[in-house]
Amino acid sequence: MQTGKCLDLSFLATQSKASAGVARISQDLEAQGLPAPWAGDVKIALAEAINNVVEHAYAGLAPAKVEIRCRLHKTWLDVLITDTGNPLPGLCIPDGILAPLGSTLSELPEGGFGWFLIHELTSEIRYERSNGRNRLSLRFDFVQTV
Repeated sequence: MQTGKCLDLSFLATQSKASAGVARISQDLEAQGLPAPWAGDVKIALAEAINNVVEHAYAGLAPAKVEIRCRLHKTWLDVLITDTGNPLPGLCIPDGILAPLGSTLSELPEGGFGWFLIHELTSEIRYERSNGRNRLSLRFDFVQTV
């Protein structure tokens, strides 16, 4: 793996472009040496975060550009997702508390798992709103388990 390798990607905030963007950045990260045990977790967290941008940040707005910057090191990965959509409510990262599941299949919620998954799969999450831009930072620490 190349230490400190940066990967950049931008795409229009639509479902199809977001899906292709997550697939592309995931492939690029794996090609640059993303540890195999972490590839799935990173892809899920990225997909959830990008889906939130498409569905919520650009709700009621014309889709604009989403930018992703990844810095891959031997023991960690930093991902910065930037967009010009609506800010997070209260300018805060949601708690990521799992929604009640109910007792039957018909009572299962359709959503409410995204922020829970992002919290569970990352080591650190930061958010800031500056100059009309959302900046969501995700950190993945690659810890060895015995």
